[in-house]
Amino acid sequence: MVRGGARGRPPLSLALPAVVTVALLLLPLAYLVLRAASGGSSAWHGLWRRSTADLLWSTGLLVVGVTAASVTVGVTLAWLVTRTDLPGRRAWAVAGTLPLVIPSYVAAFCLLGAFGPRGLLQQLLGVDRLPEVYGYPGALCALTLSTYPYVLLLTAAALRGLDPALEEAARGLGRTPFQTFRQVTLPGLRPAIGAGALLVALYSLSDFGVVSLMRYDALTRAIYLQYRALFDRTPAAVLALVLVALTALVLLLEGRSRRRTHRSSPGVARRPRPHALGRWKLPALAFCAAVVGVFLLVPTAVLVYWLARGVGDAELPWRETLNSVTASALAAVVAAVAALPVAFLAHRYPTFWTRLLERLSFAGNALPGIVIALSLVFFAANYASPLYQTLALLVFAYVVRFLPQALAGIESALASVSPRVEEASRALGRGPLRTVATVTVPLVRPGIYAGAALIFLSSLKELPATLLLRPIGFDTLATEIWRLTSVGAYSRAAVPALILIAVSAPFVYLLSSRHEPRPVEHG
Repeated sequence: MVRGGARGRPPLSLALPAVVTVALLLLPLAYLVLRAASGGSSAWHGLWRRSTADLLWSTGLLVVGVTAASVTVGVTLAWLVTRTDLPGRRAWAVAGTLPLVIPSYVAAFCLLGAFGPRGLLQQLLGVDRLPEVYGYPGALCALTLSTYPYVLLLTAAALRGLDPALEEAARGLGRTPFQTFRQVTLPGLRPAIGAGALLVALYSLSDFGVVSLMRYDALTRAIYLQYRALFDRTPAAVLALVLVALTALVLLLEGRSRRRTHRSSPGVARRPRPHALGRWKLPALAFCAAVVGVFLLVPTAVLVYWLARGVGDAELPWRETLNSVTASALAAVVAAVAALPVAFLAHRYPTFWTRLLERLSFAGNALPGIVIALSLVFFAANYASPLYQTLALLVFAYVVRFLPQALAGIESALASVSPRVEEASRALGRGPLRTVATVTVPLVRPGIYAGAALIFLSSLKELPATLLLRPIGFDTLATEIWRLTSVGAYSRAAVPALILIAVSAPFVYLLSSRHEPRPVEHG
């Protein structure tokens, strides 16, 4: 018997869609391999240069720093807003997740506008010079701003799904709140924290906008410069394969961590008794205020300031808003449907091959959007010309880029669903596909919704792939922001940036509040 999984061979009705999905997701990787192979052995000489080693070190340092910072902020905030008597915890929960709607390149622009040379803080203080914000500190802050909500959302959902009776029993046996969290709560949260940390690490590996604006030497920036500077794109393809290798290392480490994790029992639909913060209430409020202030209010204040300076020139981008919502919604639906068989096979039929399928589906997420876009341009122009410059190709690029976010949400939900429920359905005569449709999908629906919402928000903000793959005349909010900021029209760029936040905010609110359990009536 396979631990935690179903018996027997995976059914063809689930295996075939999963194999087709992963094969399509690997198209950009296939392009990189073909491009690198076309250059012969000379194309790989650049790997042994000192500059490549420096790029690996700086990229790894940034990924580790952002992941550690995001996990620290996200887990702490999730526990405060779900398990304590923090005043206004619902408002803090929503405000804490709202930075998810701010694109990373907009976050970098806003941080530079607030703390950079001749920024708002320097003008307010009236000083000649402030500490340097470019480089590692700025990239770390901007990427943490853009990624910690992933950890917050998944950890908060897992906290609401844990059985509070386990913690109450530990407290009844004399455990302190810290001991209860470390020995009882944290083991049940490890799958969700691991999934969130994985998303953060992959996002940091593939980000291009922040490292470019903050002038930080990372692999994605080097790949972009190689594509722009050289007619021969082979060296850039080799560097992109190095990025894929780093992704494989991250996935390997996350997989080893997951194997040491045991599934906890699902929770019950009742509110746990909140922990009294006591003398820690003021420090907790200060922590929440600092997180929301730095990661939400500062970028918003900069955008409002820019808007106020050019309010007379503002134009409402209605067409761009409709285009953004349409493409992102299509990507969310397609990715959620495509991720389900992959996640189900990996969790319910955990063999080497099903795990390999799941791991391979993360390959596209490590690639910068520009690499994915160029690979799809190559395949569409040579093998599927009717798809070239169509909405379908753009949506497919979003799915390749962000499908792991749907996998993370579905797998987190699957981890709390006992396989015995599905085994009982099979014993009653239902086939594997019908069992998934009528039993598994309803049970993991919150995870499906969470993954789809994350993909919608990420697609809404995606820039490089949109710039290269959008149909002629199909402008989005992201491309409009980039077009205006690239020519220094920050006041006009504030309008689509604020609309992007306004469109995304309701989805983030639903994402952060839909798992709130209802109180149980006691007779």
